[in-house]
Amino acid sequence: MKPHSMQQHRTLRHIFAVPAAIAVAGIVGLVSALTGDGWRDGLAWLGLAAPVAAVLWARAARRS
Repeated sequence: MKPHSMQQHRTLRHIFAVPAAIAVAGIVGLVSALTGDGWRDGLAWLGLAAPVAAVLWARAARRS
């Protein structure tokens, strides 16, 4: 196996994939919260919890 170099070539797709997914989840959460009740409320909770979960995960990963 080759040792991993510190400078790996990453495309824009690799760099922005996770932030784009978090943004889409937030937008879906906001739109579903504004457009209706019922199952859309659950979808809103999930979508709006995604950015919060990402921040908590990043803080926990940084501490360890």
